[in-house]
Amino acid sequence: MEDHSHLKATLNTWQLWGIAVGLVISGEYFGWSYGWASAGTLGFLLVTVLVATMYAAFIFSFTELTTAIPHAGGPFAYAQRAFGDTGGYIAAAATLVEFVFAPPAIALAIGAYLHVQFPGLAPKHAAVLAYLLFMAINILGVHVAASFELMVTVLAIVELLVFMAVVAPGFRLTNFLAHGWAGHDHLSPHTAVGMFAAVPFAIWFFLAIEGVAMAAEEVKRPARSIPIAYIGGIITLLILALGVMVFAGGVGDWSVLANINDPLPQAMKIVVGGSSGWLHMLVWLGLFGLVASLHGIVFGYSRQIFALARAGYLPALLGKIHPRFRTPHIAILAGGVVGIAAIYSDNWIQFGGQPLTANIVTMSVLGALVMYIVSMLALFRLRKSEPAMARPFRAPLYPLLPIWTLIAAGICLASLVYYNRLIAMLFAALLVVGYLGLRLGWSNRAKRESRARVMQER
Repeated sequence: MEDHSHLKATLNTWQLWGIAVGLVISGEYFGWSYGWASAGTLGFLLVTVLVATMYAAFIFSFTELTTAIPHAGGPFAYAQRAFGDTGGYIAAAATLVEFVFAPPAIALAIGAYLHVQFPGLAPKHAAVLAYLLFMAINILGVHVAASFELMVTVLAIVELLVFMAVVAPGFRLTNFLAHGWAGHDHLSPHTAVGMFAAVPFAIWFFLAIEGVAMAAEEVKRPARSIPIAYIGGIITLLILALGVMVFAGGVGDWSVLANINDPLPQAMKIVVGGSSGWLHMLVWLGLFGLVASLHGIVFGYSRQIFALARAGYLPALLGKIHPRFRTPHIAILAGGVVGIAAIYSDNWIQFGGQPLTANIVTMSVLGALVMYIVSMLALFRLRKSEPAMARPFRAPLYPLLPIWTLIAAGICLASLVYYNRLIAMLFAALLVVGYLGLRLGWSNRAKRESRARVMQER
């Protein structure tokens, strides 16, 4: 009899690399420039380099967990094995927040791009159409979804390289360095404050690469493919992040690119003018970066919902697998309903006096940082409690790399909470309400099982 509780392993190394980069690559197109507003070009560059070292250490450490426990639940599976149901819940809830809050912003950005080209198409309607399209592709099969993701990811990378080449003639290092320390020409206490506030926007360059873990159950040779995809992905993203940021900051007054959602087209406009064919090409092809990330995150959230339902943390219906396509179709649809609802309720999400995009970035980053910390603690716990566990990939320089990840993630989390207290309180409230609901569900399930045993004994 065919097993309908597990996903089919069909992914190869290149497809997994495409997922790793595609999940993140929209972060190279928008969101990061908010960091310039508080830290300046040089301050934000320093923050980005420090965050990159955290991600490199995290990926080398996280790969050990992903290859040892190739489970669609990813961080949830590692934390549950290390700390039980409560630890599993914290990791699962944090991951869901990370992956559920980002897609509406990306979908709305796609809608805004399409609205420029087709003024009669409302951005929200276009965003919903994007959701429906990528949900359908994900339902049709993981191989179809991963092949599509690889194609649009490669196109998005090509587009970023084209951007750098086109603006290169207008690049001046003096532009990038001018007032680069949060509006000043030298490092000061004011700059340091701004650098802490810019942390979430540096993380946005790399956020969600860990979503590869949710595809681990569908990889043909996880012990070989996962390390290559993770390490190749983080190197690719680091090169693109530094290139895009430096070239965009050197074409003119970088302050006009801060606090906007489309820094790349605006930077290119400074060099080639508003009527250039290059600019129109960037606007069109810029869709590929957004498409790659939205499509990849639909893949990621669906696997997380599926794994939680299969483990009893969510209703069992969400853990169903399509009998023909072998994909978690109910989980894909459920996450899409939440995202579409957020698209049409974006007005009340704009709290705290911050732009919607900045709030969503911050909320997603909070979820990611909590998950990173729990995952590294799980790595230490499993090394101690299960030393004989098969580990096809072992974290190099252990325990230095996971310790650095914990320290850096802790500093980043503290800075986010300090500068975004309202959002942090909302994040904490979501986790507490979810946990209380889960405990109630566990209690009711235990009572039903107890009554069933009593009836059987009678």
